[in-house]
Amino acid sequence: MHKIVFLDRATIAPQIRLRAPSFPHELVVHEYTQAEQVVERLAGASIAIVNKVPLTAAALEQLPDLRLIAVAATGTDCIDKAYCQQRGIAVSNIRGYALNTVPEHTFALMLALRRNIVAYRDDVLAGEWQRSGQFCFFNHAIHDLGGARLGIIGEGVLGQRVAEIARAFGMVPLFAAHKGSSGLGPLYTPWDEVLATSDIITLHSPLTAQTRGMIALPEFRAMARRPLIINTARGGLVDEEALVQALDEGLIAGAGFDVAAGEPPAADSPMMRIAGRPNVILTPHVAWASDEAQQALADQLIDNIDNFVGGRPRNLVEGAY
Repeated sequence: MHKIVFLDRATIAPQIRLRAPSFPHELVVHEYTQAEQVVERLAGASIAIVNKVPLTAAALEQLPDLRLIAVAATGTDCIDKAYCQQRGIAVSNIRGYALNTVPEHTFALMLALRRNIVAYRDDVLAGEWQRSGQFCFFNHAIHDLGGARLGIIGEGVLGQRVAEIARAFGMVPLFAAHKGSSGLGPLYTPWDEVLATSDIITLHSPLTAQTRGMIALPEFRAMARRPLIINTARGGLVDEEALVQALDEGLIAGAGFDVAAGEPPAADSPMMRIAGRPNVILTPHVAWASDEAQQALADQLIDNIDNFVGGRPRNLVEGAY
């Protein structure tokens, strides 16, 4: 009988149903798990379910019974995949569940910032409408999405869906060529051109050694049109100290982030230092988290486990088996 341990069930909302796997098993559920608790809690487990708890080589080498790490997310940067490959531990992840929720959140941030929704709401609550003495007032600039150039960094299913929605708004989507690469084909616009000509730049890339910190001060200085920066992907893609400097120097018009380099961010972190600015919106990594998307994630998570135990593994992560 398989022992299954879910290390961080609280990363999925309590109203989401997690059905039981179809084979004989013992399921142990922990709402939260600290790094120092991993080995003790996974002792004897053949299947671990994890969302964001780090599973390092040092921990994994003490877990000889482990056969599958079922990640309850798409990103797997919390797993030492090289060690898993060496040890023959399979890693599965979730795919395609966020096709609506992440792009919709991306556009919510774009619209709120381009039209200064939050700033105008704060003004209304502060009595500015009454003080204006007329039917409207113009404390903040308002810009359309129609006609704007949208630089998309990341050409996967989420980037493609963002481009589809952008076209419906009348925007001009541009897929950025990979940084430092050329000759990738007609889908791509050169990296430097995307930085220089976009009115909005949105990130939809995984966090890897190659993409970590790919937007830093040199990139911000290359953004000639002072674009909005939207990040609903991973916090580590953007150098956060450089982001603060870019805002301070007016190199960008604003920032809409759903992620941070450390989550939750420390109270004195760069993201929290700018979170209260009128041209910044920081949400707590919830772009993925519509109820519909979370239920699809939970269903696929159990499907991945059922299929692995049934000898039909699916959604295995390359380089981890």
